[in-house]
Amino acid sequence: MQNAALRAVGLSDWRYQLLPVPPALFSETVRALPGAGFRGVNVTIPHKEPALALADEASDAARAIGAANMLLFEPDGRMVADNTDAPALIKAVPVPAAGKTALVLGAGGSARAAVWALLDAGAAEVRVWNRHPGRARELTDALGGTPAAGASPADLLINCTPAGLDGEGTWFKQLPVNADEIRMFGCVIDFAYGDAETPLISAAAARGIPRVDGLELLVGQGALSFERFTGRTAPVEEMQAAARAG
Repeated sequence: MQNAALRAVGLSDWRYQLLPVPPALFSETVRALPGAGFRGVNVTIPHKEPALALADEASDAARAIGAANMLLFEPDGRMVADNTDAPALIKAVPVPAAGKTALVLGAGGSARAAVWALLDAGAAEVRVWNRHPGRARELTDALGGTPAAGASPADLLINCTPAGLDGEGTWFKQLPVNADEIRMFGCVIDFAYGDAETPLISAAAARGIPRVDGLELLVGQGALSFERFTGRTAPVEEMQAAARAG
């Protein structure tokens, strides 16, 4: 996706590459990257919290969420952390979040980004469900919102768990809503994605419910990262085509 974007804007001498890094070597590796010619990095689990701690500066979103999914290496030596998951979610939701109600499933990094983004955008109510209730309470104590014991009607249902990637039956056994019950939501958003449509997105499509899948969110946060790295407008259509082809 990112290499397709680089080609599309003519940055032929840039490359986006995978760097598998064990947690024990994360700090040492990242500090060496600017000297090796890197402009920045995206980081994934389990490096999002260490990335924030390692940075010299951080955006308000990254600080509030408590996690960063990108680091930018500035020419003056500063390492700046940001979180593009949050704005990508708000941009992807087909209705303004202001005044809306939401149920967020999960309590990890994506859920933290979703809760912060929704509240920052003026959502009227954000409920958080997790199979371990204590984790949901920890999240809402830190960021706002309300822990939820189960599913109830809301304008937005946002899945921030990996549930469902192993099959439809697994998804609906792991989470507090079944296929028919998703009719109680006005829009369904799923951070999870794989080779095929997730069971949640399939169920929403079958019932005519507006939906946003994980690949759209992936492209959204990737486009924002691309613009921070390069200073160029992201070629979103090319990125979408590459992500879905991949």
